Amino acid sequence: MVEVLFALGLVVAVFVGFNIGGSSTGVAFGPAVGSNTLTKLSAAALMTVFALAGGLLVGPAVVKSLGSDLVATQFSPLVSIVVLFFIGTALFLSNVAGVPASTSMTAVGAIAGLGLAEQTLNEGLMLEIVSWWLVSPIIAFWVSGVIGRYFYPTLVEWFAVSQSEGALVTVDRSGTIPRVELGDNTTPREFVGTAVVIGIGCYMGFSAGASNVANAVAPLVGNGSLDLYPAILLGGGAIGLGAFTIARRTMDTVGNDLTDLPLVAAIVVAAVASTIVTFLSALGIPASFVIIATMSIVGLGWGRATRTTTLSETVKGEVPAASVGSLTADPAPTVGDRTGNPPPEDHEPIGKESREDIPTASDLFEPGTTARVIFLQNVVPSIATVAAYLVFRYLPIA
Repeated sequence: MVEVLFALGLVVAVFVGFNIGGSSTGVAFGPAVGSNTLTKLSAAALMTVFALAGGLLVGPAVVKSLGSDLVATQFSPLVSIVVLFFIGTALFLSNVAGVPASTSMTAVGAIAGLGLAEQTLNEGLMLEIVSWWLVSPIIAFWVSGVIGRYFYPTLVEWFAVSQSEGALVTVDRSGTIPRVELGDNTTPREFVGTAVVIGIGCYMGFSAGASNVANAVAPLVGNGSLDLYPAILLGGGAIGLGAFTIARRTMDTVGNDLTDLPLVAAIVVAAVASTIVTFLSALGIPASFVIIATMSIVGLGWGRATRTTTLSETVKGEVPAASVGSLTADPAPTVGDRTGNPPPEDHEPIGKESREDIPTASDLFEPGTTARVIFLQNVVPSIATVAAYLVFRYLPIA
């Protein structure tokens, strides 16, 4: 019987990791695949490698928090299966419904429900986790807002990913040691820009692994069924399986849906959100990438819109209507010359831009849809908490 429960626990853990890989890969590498910078196969391979790296290097702190620190209850094989079932079901239903659910928040909710039912919840750690859930989106908003107000136009002018004909790089095998060189039509700016797009995707994959591998395997580590690093290898492998299979569709969706989000904005949002999530993972705090990224988008658009006013005007209350649609106002940057020199800076200083140059329409995302996503991001973990509490409180499982 124990062997059967152990095998079932492994299957459910793989199912959770599989769904994580399917959703996270699209978010991380959708822009690179959508711009034809990477193939889906290459994106899946990079996602697997960097998610596993994030799980191994940063993920143990999150595994410890979820597997042993959050509740004092011993995770029996059956308890682990039930907890993982709640996490996997929430992920599966959210993928089917097309509404992203936070695996980290759902995992915490299910485990917290167990702790409440058994009166073994670490209330101090739970308060710390919830506090970071409230603070991290605010940090993302203000960091992105500063970038949008003071640095975004310069980033738009300096960063341009042009796709020239022919290979990005070539390999010269004429000498004793093969040398990698730029393609015949590749400018240094094109190479650097392409590398940045791919690098940001890898960074997001690392961040996803750091935060989400624990969601798939923490209960199994908590009950002693698996040691820490074999469990992380299992979770990383399951994420890779999802990256190579169901993620192909999500990469298409994200890559196509990002046409309204300029590449520079996508990179800024990814960098800000991934940094915050990785930082919290190092502290052992599971975090929702979707909520943090959404608030980063809003903050970036708000910062861009406030360029029409100076600080003195802002103090007087003369603040324009904030709209993330303002991110789409910047014309596409022109590509530098063959030497890779950037185009000249020609944007207006703060307070000099016309409000007509920055549209107020929400072209970047639908506010109603965004509100629904954020609402469900908080409701789904709450449902998992209540359901887990009822199951563990009134059924003889724990």
